[in-house]
Amino acid sequence: ATAIKTILSEYPDGVIVIEGHCDERGSSEYNLGLGDRRATSAKEFLVQLGVPADKLKTISYGKERPQCTESVESCWQLNRRVHFTAGN
Repeated sequence: ATAIKTILSEYPDGVIVIEGHCDERGSSEYNLGLGDRRATSAKEFLVQLGVPADKLKTISYGKERPQCTESVESCWQLNRRVHFTAGN
């Protein structure tokens, strides 16, 4: 949260996009919802730590952008994640 607040103070027009990702198991619809809940949870946590809510946007990619493509638990763990990117 401190790093994000520092970045936003240096770039006052900046926005951080919180991307929710899931593993390959489950339907696309289910994983889009899960990714949305994951990203929203991360946003709520950052807001509790003092990051301005209007500077955080969320998006869910569900299982569409895997970091790892093997069908094993260690790979699925890598795909259940949140990424932070610069947004508009």
